[in-house]
Amino acid sequence: MGTTMGKPATKNKIRTKVKPVNITKRLRALAMNLRWTWDADTQRLFASLEPALWESTGRNPLAVISQLPQHRIDQLAEDKAFIARLSAREKDLAVYLRTKSWFARSHTARQKRMKVAYFCAEFALHESLPIYSGGLGVLAGDHLKSASDIGAPLVAVGLLYRHGYYRQEINPDGSTLAVYPKYDFSQLAVTDTGKTFSLRMGSNKVKVKVWRADVGRVGLYLLDTDIPANRPADRKVTAHLYGGNDETRIRQEVLLGVGGVKALKAVGEKFTVLHLNEGHAAFAPMKLVCDRVDKKHNPDDAINEVASHTVFTTHTPVPAGHDRFTPSLARKYLKPLLKGSKLKLADVMELGSEDPGTPGSPGNKKAMLCMTALALRLSRRANGVAKLHGEVSREMWQSLFDVKKTSDVPIGHVTNGIHWQTWLSPEAQPFYKKYIKPKVNGAGAFDDPWKNVDKVPAAEMWALRITLRRRLVRFARQRLVEQAVRHGGDAQAIIDAENMLHDDVLTIGFARRFATYKRAPLIFRNAKRLIKILNDSKRPVQLIFAGKAHPADKDGQAFLQQIVKHSKKPGFRGKVAVIENYDMQVGRMLTSGADIWLNNPLRPMEASGTSGMKPPLHGGVNLSVLDGWWPEGYNKRNGFAIGDGREFTSRTKQDNYDADCLYTLLEKTILPMFYTRTRAGLPTRWLKVMANSMKTVPGAFNTNRMVGEYTQKYYLPAHEG
Repeated sequence: MGTTMGKPATKNKIRTKVKPVNITKRLRALAMNLRWTWDADTQRLFASLEPALWESTGRNPLAVISQLPQHRIDQLAEDKAFIARLSAREKDLAVYLRTKSWFARSHTARQKRMKVAYFCAEFALHESLPIYSGGLGVLAGDHLKSASDIGAPLVAVGLLYRHGYYRQEINPDGSTLAVYPKYDFSQLAVTDTGKTFSLRMGSNKVKVKVWRADVGRVGLYLLDTDIPANRPADRKVTAHLYGGNDETRIRQEVLLGVGGVKALKAVGEKFTVLHLNEGHAAFAPMKLVCDRVDKKHNPDDAINEVASHTVFTTHTPVPAGHDRFTPSLARKYLKPLLKGSKLKLADVMELGSEDPGTPGSPGNKKAMLCMTALALRLSRRANGVAKLHGEVSREMWQSLFDVKKTSDVPIGHVTNGIHWQTWLSPEAQPFYKKYIKPKVNGAGAFDDPWKNVDKVPAAEMWALRITLRRRLVRFARQRLVEQAVRHGGDAQAIIDAENMLHDDVLTIGFARRFATYKRAPLIFRNAKRLIKILNDSKRPVQLIFAGKAHPADKDGQAFLQQIVKHSKKPGFRGKVAVIENYDMQVGRMLTSGADIWLNNPLRPMEASGTSGMKPPLHGGVNLSVLDGWWPEGYNKRNGFAIGDGREFTSRTKQDNYDADCLYTLLEKTILPMFYTRTRAGLPTRWLKVMANSMKTVPGAFNTNRMVGEYTQKYYLPAHEG
């Protein structure tokens, strides 16, 4: 050191070459953990790469990165501000992953040895990963995100569909065109684990590839048969979600259940609790039973052992929503599973019978293998997804249990929730940071920051509503223009689309799966009365619809077509909008922007429903039949109930009664409250309902609470067995 001090500085100082920042590699690494799907700052970072490309790729960061021109990559590498933002998002993810969670803080060493394997046929994590169709997938995706947030030790299993569900295009006559894109898995946030295994499906041996998606702290393993080693028919097993016939369905459910257990073994994931999210995965505990039926276990002991560690969640009171397979299909696909075990096909059929011991032909549903019945008998802990749904489920499945009273049926309930960070509009974030101040990293399962709503100035709450409604109207107009262009509309049609809706009008939203029991067209039952309501010069109303029916559900498709045709009639034109290709983005826009969320299912057919839990995050208000979760959430001050819960035996009488109640509420209560303003322009009475909605719904109906409840009431007891 002393030999160099005092030397004069040289003019030609040697500069070390700075290693260029590998922007692409860092961005891809950030995108591969799906935590960005509930972190708005990271989404903004990805959007800034190329805003137009971000939108055209369906907000898929991996697709954006792969299409960035080299000059843009070079530009970003030299942009110090961008590099700083990227570093901040990388650091935030690292901090999130290492923060001590609620589960780690509040449970014993013995409890921490618990590991839950969560099986579901679909997961809605983001629109850029299209392996979902509707509410079941949304619930499953939100479940994983909250498990990550609160640290519940969980691993998940699903299927990776090459063509997803379907993209919906609405033809000019209102009919639905189902489009099936072929997805490039290299541009989805999934990683090839390098693991494969063989699975017997009937007489064929099928090779299965295992992919992994990282959802914060949670690993989601996705099974894929679309690989060259398989026969064309076997490659199609993972082609479409809920596609094909009964044979396709049982093949998918063998893959999910039996294959899912084998996949977890292949990747080295051990679990102490099995959670079946709907009956599609009922072959998973069947596989575990077969593995245990050996010289040391008789069938009854094996069933009891597996069932003691299994949790089953049923999601529908609709009879058609429960999969049933004929004895011939069951024999074909269960024979390989039963080979070498002491179980016989008759034993499995008995476990899956809705009325055991009753003879019948293969066409008789009592002789069918019912996946819900099988799941109930192979689990010791079962639940519905709302209090009312628990009651309906106990009545629905009482015949499976040796009990005289419905109340003794061992089916409880855990009411669904939503992952609030996923569904919170970015425009609402400044409002939340200023007034609600929720904890994100290290959040507790039962935190309720929404109690702070009482401190929010009314003017600020109303300003948020105006902002979000305007955002929804802009979005709807943009989508409607795109639809008009695709249909070959003339200049006037495009101009009409650009001027649809108004940003200062009471806006009612309806977006969900178009199952017929949800009665999407109910509000049009008395067209003349509705036209008068919509076109009131002093108190106008507008409606925005979105939703999909299953491609094979012709009645559901017809409901959508009815609404499209109404939207083009005088009196409705310009007041009723139908947005095509319902997905998570459309859902986020409508639930955040609508003033009123309309829900009018045929009671008690709605098991829970979660769409109505999202508007209250933004000051939106529910207008709903007392079905699903709403009987638990409604307090007479935080929204509106359509009817009083009465149920008619006549569908016509029920529809007439509910529609009349809906119109009367709008005319006599809602519109006067919404449009009566102070000199400052504030609807004081309406704001009280808004505030009560925000204060009472999100704190109770979120998936942090839901997963915490599963952990305490179901997972830990099942872990102990």
